[in-house]
Amino acid sequence: MAAVNSDDDVLSTPILDDVSHNLLQRISEEGGYAYVRMSSRAANGDVRAAEAAREMAWEQLHSGPWHTVLPVWRDAYSMACLHVAKFHYGNGEYIEAIRVLDMGLIMGGMVLRKDLENGVQKATERANSIVRVLEDGDNTKLITNHNAFNLMEVLQFLPKKSLSCKLVGKRSGLSLEAFMRDYFLSGSPVLLTDCMTHWPATSKWNDLNYLKKVAGYRTVPVEVGKNYLCTDWKQEMLTFSEFLDRIQSNSPIGPTYLAQHPLFDQIQELRNDIVIPDYCFAGGTEMKSVNAWFGPAGTVTPLHHDPHHNILAQVVGKKYVRLYPASLSEELYPHSESMLKNSSQVDLDNMDPNEFPKIEDAEFMDCILEEGEMLYIPPKWWHYVRSLTTSLSVSFWWSASPASPT
Repeated sequence: MAAVNSDDDVLSTPILDDVSHNLLQRISEEGGYAYVRMSSRAANGDVRAAEAAREMAWEQLHSGPWHTVLPVWRDAYSMACLHVAKFHYGNGEYIEAIRVLDMGLIMGGMVLRKDLENGVQKATERANSIVRVLEDGDNTKLITNHNAFNLMEVLQFLPKKSLSCKLVGKRSGLSLEAFMRDYFLSGSPVLLTDCMTHWPATSKWNDLNYLKKVAGYRTVPVEVGKNYLCTDWKQEMLTFSEFLDRIQSNSPIGPTYLAQHPLFDQIQELRNDIVIPDYCFAGGTEMKSVNAWFGPAGTVTPLHHDPHHNILAQVVGKKYVRLYPASLSEELYPHSESMLKNSSQVDLDNMDPNEFPKIEDAEFMDCILEEGEMLYIPPKWWHYVRSLTTSLSVSFWWSASPASPT
């Protein structure tokens, strides 16, 4: 009598099973005949065809600027990832299945997202059942020695004049009404304290074992190099465990930074550890994004501005932040290229006053963003950010509704 596979041996994809025919028809209408042939073969058990289909969809995702990619090709990529992951899962290659499913979550469309998320959950459960997660050990903290932080030593690594001009004001337990009246409407930065004590993240994210347990197998995009304006800057895909190990080991590869990534859309366990601040509901909120910023000491986000209201919440570690108002944009020498026009040509860490003389006298505000604090950055305010320790931060971007009386 032939053996019957149990449900645990199969990665189920109920949404894919339901929409597959219509999705393949849409792909055909966009000229994806070769993809449809490979995908149909993949559904019948051909793993090489599944990989070929994924390659075809990947090429379409990189055929031009991201905003020009047809949504159907993002769904096609998700479909191919599910086919490939099912083979890995059936072979007991659970970690590889998670990697493929994560690529579908990061690069794919929304139609098959629930199948991808359920697949990650099931494969993670199977992986955890056969791989013992590290629970003991001395080196479990991301930040092991807060008391060793010496401000005078740190100052030598900060841009000139740091902490010598106007410091960002600090408010404790600020009400939403007072926030709107004193800062939101006037477009003024403010440090907000005592707002995160109820976040599970404040007690969990300093524990390496916890982070590896809930996210260790997951694949994330990271930046390698000083910052995105440098010629040696590049991006890599690592598992979260590999990323944490690289932070801990002071890798010679260079600073590795998980920057502006929607990690909490990807990993629900980490999303459950944070709470959208009440301040983000100022102005008839339309939430734009919630992003993660994880990296070692010395990682830098160069001087730039963003179009939305922004609250930067510091969960672990410390950061230095410098802010210039939008009215000083000309003095900050924005790049002329459209893709970088929100970034300054000035490298604050190696500033040349002869090349950029106007910035020398430009007035700014700055601060040390401490663990457990939030910084409100109004739209169009230029800001430079440097991690002073290993740092885990969350940024909340929102826009005021056009119908808002504000």
